[in-house]
Amino acid sequence: MSVLRALWEELLGLFVDDGSLAAAILVVVGLVAVLRDTGVVGGPVGGGLLFGGLVLILLENVRRSARR
Repeated sequence: MSVLRALWEELLGLFVDDGSLAAAILVVVGLVAVLRDTGVVGGPVGGGLLFGGLVLILLENVRRSARR
């Protein structure tokens, strides 16, 4: 049973290594989805916001990881 638990934890760690990274991604995706659904931003602008937001989140996460 401990082997299954260890396997589960490793598998989960592949997708959610850093909780703040996962939360930030969900916030950006949700925010862009709301902006798109309400018509505040159009298709290309929404795509640009999504891309830019995710790049900024990734850069911040890399910066934090490098300081550890």
